[in-house]
Amino acid sequence: MNNIKQEPVHAGEFLLSEGNGNISREAIAVVAGAALVAGQVLGQVAATGEFAAYAPDAEDGTEKAVCILFASLGVSDVTRRGRAVVRMAEVSEALLTGLDLDAEKALNDKQIIIR
Repeated sequence: MNNIKQEPVHAGEFLLSEGNGNISREAIAVVAGAALVAGQVLGQVAATGEFAAYAPDAEDGTEKAVCILFASLGVSDVTRRGRAVVRMAEVSEALLTGLDLDAEKALNDKQIIIR
């Protein structure tokens, strides 16, 4: 019997540095749906302004990475409140979920540097 457990990414664990105080973070509304882990790259749904997992093949606004989820969120059938790193930060590539080259470029435009 295998009892190996894998620990998830903790809130903010992906952060290497951020601006003074909490200038790098904002409160956000996240669409209802599946659980999301800390470090999930997010896009913004154009029609509602809510955030959802970055989806490069989508056509609803989430095809552009705009921020990174700070702390994990559980499954929900209603919009959830969350926190995101939206600017002026250095983050660990190894601890991000959903990152690709286009997302890295888009986040760099927000002064979120991938290390």
